[in-house]
Amino acid sequence: MTEKKLEQTRFTQPVWRNALAGLQMLFVAFGALVLMPLITGLDPSVALFTAGIGTLLFQFITKQQVPLFLASSFVFIAPIAYSVQTWGIAAAMGSLFVTGLVYVVIAAIVAVRGAGFLHRLMPPVVTGPIIMVIGLSLAPIAVNMAMGKTGDGAAELFPYADSLIVSMSALITTLLVATLGKGIFRLIPIMAGVFVGYIMASLMGMVSTEAIASSAWFAVPNFVTPEFNIAAILFMLPVAIAPAIEHVGDILAISNVTGKDYTKKPGLHRTLLGDGMATSLASLFGGPPNTTYSEVTGAVMLTKMFNPKIMLWAAAFAIFLAFVAKFGIALQTIPAPVMGGILILLFGSIAGVGMNILVKAQVDLAEQRNLVIVSTTLVFGIGGMAIGNADFSLTGISLCGLVAIALNAVLPRVKDEQDSLAQEKAIAEDIVEHLKE
Repeated sequence: MTEKKLEQTRFTQPVWRNALAGLQMLFVAFGALVLMPLITGLDPSVALFTAGIGTLLFQFITKQQVPLFLASSFVFIAPIAYSVQTWGIAAAMGSLFVTGLVYVVIAAIVAVRGAGFLHRLMPPVVTGPIIMVIGLSLAPIAVNMAMGKTGDGAAELFPYADSLIVSMSALITTLLVATLGKGIFRLIPIMAGVFVGYIMASLMGMVSTEAIASSAWFAVPNFVTPEFNIAAILFMLPVAIAPAIEHVGDILAISNVTGKDYTKKPGLHRTLLGDGMATSLASLFGGPPNTTYSEVTGAVMLTKMFNPKIMLWAAAFAIFLAFVAKFGIALQTIPAPVMGGILILLFGSIAGVGMNILVKAQVDLAEQRNLVIVSTTLVFGIGGMAIGNADFSLTGISLCGLVAIALNAVLPRVKDEQDSLAQEKAIAEDIVEHLKE
């Protein structure tokens, strides 16, 4: 069979096969999709709904050319949790709506100037420590939940010994599946961890199914209308920049998998626009911000299912499950120790990604300029530095992100740094080559 005919075959599968493949893609994304809202106090049924409609909007904007599924972004866990606690869910949703519009602005700049400015604004010496902060600042939440406490450690939910058994069973299952799993199973370590942890929690008497039994089978999810609070908006805006950089990497990854250059057709400006509009749309219903899922990219590579229509089916199944009330309530019965065990690995992995960015770019921390940027960013972010007053303050990821960008912009570069800059340029070479016009 010629390459052209093989390509046509990949895009002309029977409807039932596309539907089955779509269900499989949702299955791959499901664990991370619902875990994020459960951590931040949002409704997982709403997250399913907004992942579905966000993916549909993304596919519409990108003209159904990119086989990607969008769902809950883990980068926003800490700022959403803080916003919900400080200003409430409605205000957090209002800030996320405006954050989605930041993508629109970035998409417009990319359409005019290309994506090179993103690397100049946030080179590896900036993005590395910011992503490390995202993971490390969340570490106490994971540990507290694993020990049977609330995320902030203020109250004990379950006995310590029982919680440790449950959380460690979930953690060990997750890491074993992630490292030893074969085929499609290697892509669902979170679901495997939740499954085993939930069984252990049930044996320990941690799970109550009364709410599931008393609920209706079908119901409208608990949608939330956003409110616009200027303090919440200004707090959330800086967080959007790091996911925008990550989005470029996701598009390059799926381009390599399918052999098509999506940075040119439909264009990076369209994919960024689709991501941002999907985030803003999700916030109108009370859902978490959307992002392209690397798990799904892995599934596309494994199955060779390159037809973007498959993602339409995945979106349709997500929307359907959002209205199955018993399913949504069942998700909310997952005990804290189960999630805590999985989050130990997940949050550590996020920090590891940030470290890997520094290593791959060969950022020389013996160079004082680099050391100043990385060290200040880490301490500001992990230490919880706050700048402002009772009415408005910058803290956490928002503050350290702005600090890292500012330091990179104002600190003078020395001649000895040219080699380091060349190394950073090498790590961004793929992006530049794909996006230059």
